[in-house]
Amino acid sequence: MTLAPIVVACSLLASCYTTDGGAFPTTGRGFVFISTPTRPVTVTLVDTRNQETFFRMDIPAQKQLTFKFIEGSGSGARGEPTKMYWEVWEAKTEFGSLKNELICPPASCRRIDVTYRTAPEDPPVDPTLLIPPDGQPSPDGPNSVAGGPQPNGKPKD
Repeated sequence: MTLAPIVVACSLLASCYTTDGGAFPTTGRGFVFISTPTRPVTVTLVDTRNQETFFRMDIPAQKQLTFKFIEGSGSGARGEPTKMYWEVWEAKTEFGSLKNELICPPASCRRIDVTYRTAPEDPPVDPTLLIPPDGQPSPDGPNSVAGGPQPNGKPKD
């Protein structure tokens, strides 16, 4: 009877991703790399058997790359028995489902290289916040000239 709350708590923590490994860090929990304007990050995964890059991501500023490997879940081919699940989220996202997948080499044949691009690097621009030059149409959205939906159904001023 007292084991049930522990099982529930462990299952909830199974999809928790943090840079420090979470409450119970283990090697199978996954990896989190956060890119900031002053420290933009590039993550490269290399097959050490032939030194070929099989995954590379220039993580945009204010975003994070989260990924984990599931050994023995790949195509069944002898050379690539592992799947990598990954996702790019807003920075400091701790919970979520990794929807992208990639067949990759086993743990003994892969290397994670982390490099830092030249800083500062601006985060991606929200086009609805830009003021277009004269003569060009303005973008749609809540900050455009036409405005967007008003909160609580209030009329526009």
